[in-house]
Amino acid sequence: MKRARFTDEQNIGMLKEQESGQRTADVCRKHGISEATFHKYKAKYGGMDVSDARKLKALEDENAKLKKLLAEAILDNAILKDVASKNVWSASSVQGYATS
Repeated sequence: MKRARFTDEQNIGMLKEQESGQRTADVCRKHGISEATFHKYKAKYGGMDVSDARKLKALEDENAKLKKLLAEAILDNAILKDVASKNVWSASSVQGYATS
């Protein structure tokens, strides 16, 4: 995955510059981004403080870990169901061979 060019804090700083009265085009030129990228940042970080962005990042990381754990659990469950349905040592197939 491509590494982000700016941190969340830097993106929020760009938004604050624009909110303080600078023109959007000037802010974009200063930081070397397109206006589309600026508006994408504004959609994601608009109205946030740096602490809010850190909390958002922590929640996104936790969510990714939980999704991975859920996917692994679902896969394990599917494998166990598949093995159980193909069990050659089930009671019905072994009944004739009991030695007791």
